[in-house]
Amino acid sequence: MTTTTQAEPVRPATMTRGQLLVLLLLLASQFTLTVDFSILNVALPTVGADLGFAEADMQWIATAFALTAAGFTLLFGRIGDYVGRRRVFMVGMVALGAASLLGGVATSPELLLTARVAQGLATAAVTPAALSLLTVSFPEGPLRQRALGLNSVVMSTGFTAGAVLGGVLTDLLSWRWAFLVNVPIALLVIAVAPFVLRDSADRERSRLDLPGAVLVTSGLLALVYGATRLGEAGIADVWGLVAIGLAVVLLVAFWRAESTHPHPLVPLQILTRRTVGFGNIAGFATFAFESSLVFVLTMYLQHVLDLDALQTGMMLVAMGLGAIIGGTIGPRLIASFGVRNTVAGGLALQAATTGVLVMIGPAVGWLWFLGLMNFIGAIGHVAAIVGFMVAATSGLPDHEQGLATGLAMMTQQVAIALGIPIMSTVATAAGGIASLEALHVAIGVNAALVLVAALLVAVGLPARRPAAAEPA
Repeated sequence: MTTTTQAEPVRPATMTRGQLLVLLLLLASQFTLTVDFSILNVALPTVGADLGFAEADMQWIATAFALTAAGFTLLFGRIGDYVGRRRVFMVGMVALGAASLLGGVATSPELLLTARVAQGLATAAVTPAALSLLTVSFPEGPLRQRALGLNSVVMSTGFTAGAVLGGVLTDLLSWRWAFLVNVPIALLVIAVAPFVLRDSADRERSRLDLPGAVLVTSGLLALVYGATRLGEAGIADVWGLVAIGLAVVLLVAFWRAESTHPHPLVPLQILTRRTVGFGNIAGFATFAFESSLVFVLTMYLQHVLDLDALQTGMMLVAMGLGAIIGGTIGPRLIASFGVRNTVAGGLALQAATTGVLVMIGPAVGWLWFLGLMNFIGAIGHVAAIVGFMVAATSGLPDHEQGLATGLAMMTQQVAIALGIPIMSTVATAAGGIASLEALHVAIGVNAALVLVAALLVAVGLPARRPAAAEPA
């Protein structure tokens, strides 16, 4: 038996034409969705002035999207396990196209916020469905790692590209194109998807756990809302504290309910897997604190150096270039050093390149140093994302891939939604987001938290090396 196994030829890690088409389609959808997270950030003052938003209400343009995207991702990921991921993916893309069109033609704050809520719901449906379709299309090993590496590049560069596109479109055309640019991409994906995507026949056959769905969705909504309130109004905001307390109660109730339900929305045994648990800790850290670093640096560039939206966006291009390299080498690092070392090392590099930014000063001469650290840090950031995705989705049957990817995408979206309020609270408490000294404090806290996550991963994530017969 051993002799026969050793004599078997090694299957080349080469994508078929069908797998390549699936990958291209899913990456296009993921890029569109991640761009939506950040594309309006640098354009908020312009949007608010054009549509008549009160200054205190402009933050809801971003918060309305973040709330629904983070709150409903786990639920939609699990629904895909029941009714089919391709079906959820298609419905979500239709919703995204319609919501983007509505946002592009909105003439009032109410219409724009409705569009942002709909975009958030569409994102919550499409992201876990797309990722689970990707994981079931590629077997565990080099091909899946390569696909997840490219997916990680798209997610990270999409977030950065959103900031760049927001500045470019606002300055050269109109903020409305930040919405309308999604429409043709959504139409193309909708037209091609039925001929390219194939759903797995391995589906969950039990009834959906509705009480669990209500508890976890409402708990996540309360958590993101509370953190956002505290980030804007300060740590003593009553409604923010009440929302955080309610979130804790709801999520604890969800945990207890899942332990007794015969067919839970989230089987607790999957959460006790060290690869899933520590993988999602790593994912939360790298997404929360890289996205919040973009926010802090945007405040530095615009309030300290007085750069405009377009100049600010262009300064973030270095992150996108680093992300491409990180996603390219991430699978190779996993093949050579294992998932744990890749994730922990990527987080450590992200922490180091963030920490040295406490030296930046009030002169434009610091821009070259800022760009270089952003470039190097993005390599570690995306390498960590690749490892996070591999760890969080490995060793599971097809009928649990929607759950695993739903958890991973929930981690990503909750992290992005919480990271900015956390750093905003730190900067505000230290003197305000327009103060260089306060931004230095926020940068230092950011780096310290990423370093803590790196240490946790180094200790807790199992060492997993790909089999020798599976070259990258």
